[in-house]
Amino acid sequence: MRIFAACFTLVLLSGCATQLPSGSPIFDPPNPSLPPIPPRPPVPPPVVVTPPSSPFPTYPTEAAARAAVSRLLPSTVKDKAGWTQDIVTAFTALNLPYRTDQFCAAMAVIEQESTWQADPTVPGLGDIVWKKIAEKAGGLVPMPALRLALSKNSVTGESYTSRIDRLRSEKEMNTLFEDMSADAQRLGLPVAMKNPIRTGGPMQVSVTFAEELIRAKPYPYPRKGSVRSEVFSRKGGLYFGIAHLLDFPADYTAMRYRFADFNAGSYASRNAAVQQVVARLSGRALVSDGDLLIYRDGAPSGAPSSSQLALNDLAARLGLSAAEIQRDIRQEKMASFSRTVLYQRLFALADRQAGRAVPREAMPQITLNSPKIVRKLTTEWFANRVNGRYEACLARDGVRH
Repeated sequence: MRIFAACFTLVLLSGCATQLPSGSPIFDPPNPSLPPIPPRPPVPPPVVVTPPSSPFPTYPTEAAARAAVSRLLPSTVKDKAGWTQDIVTAFTALNLPYRTDQFCAAMAVIEQESTWQADPTVPGLGDIVWKKIAEKAGGLVPMPALRLALSKNSVTGESYTSRIDRLRSEKEMNTLFEDMSADAQRLGLPVAMKNPIRTGGPMQVSVTFAEELIRAKPYPYPRKGSVRSEVFSRKGGLYFGIAHLLDFPADYTAMRYRFADFNAGSYASRNAAVQQVVARLSGRALVSDGDLLIYRDGAPSGAPSSSQLALNDLAARLGLSAAEIQRDIRQEKMASFSRTVLYQRLFALADRQAGRAVPREAMPQITLNSPKIVRKLTTEWFANRVNGRYEACLARDGVRH
């Protein structure tokens, strides 16, 4: 079993923040009502950085797209017709271009996250779950009493203990925790012991992201259960995962920055470049992790981050007040942040000081944490690993990029 799939399973259980985008919105909400910005002296516009136009052809019809996807799939994939249909359906529903690079980007993430398994298996999952159950009980229920409670039959007629011991996949684990949460009172478990599984499916997409997306856009399939259950299906997992990877505008010059964003959160690569610029201009040491704010449970905490404090140091040079900086920085998870006064003036200043256009993208510096990881793995490692699979996919179509 791949290290990274196990890593993500554990990240979900432990609540680690490196995987889940910090409350990344699906679309730009209406601008909040804010006091008008007083007139400021004009700042020369930044140098426009235009990424190269795509060298990849667009397939004109859904039938042509299916033929292309089927051709691009690795030869070892089982049920090619099913994977092809679900991938193309996701692209169609999201109105994404039928293009080789887009197809290969999705395929690269699928291969990295699940090796083309709709319901990836995780070795030693039962032991992992027992440890997490003990942690979630928080010492409120002694372990012997906990095991006794879980020896009771579940809704399937099988004891919870038996189900835990024979767990093989994340989908089974999610169903188990859903049943346990619903049965917590009868079992004598803490009522607050909610389902800790936060991502799943063949692209390891966030359940929270899926719930936000389904409120914003129509889901292309009939729903028989919760959004969470759809995430763990192949068709649903691909739809939500492809949306998370490709369904947001970003003028990146290389696909690997989207792969980094898939791991670290939408626009993390853009924001890491902002942090690098702010560090150079302010003289403050900043970690370019792609988060300009501090988050707690997916929402801004309200406490000023080191990035925000460094921006406040630049307030006079930017011609902005601290309140105006805070207003604009709150859009850091949205496409609109690149259009804010703060972003435009910051890069105008950086370009002028450097005498050239400075990069608008940078690799987020994030270390991935999990008890199962025995060597250093980072967002950059993930992005490069996926990018290698992406290049291999392009090569299957005779493309050198």
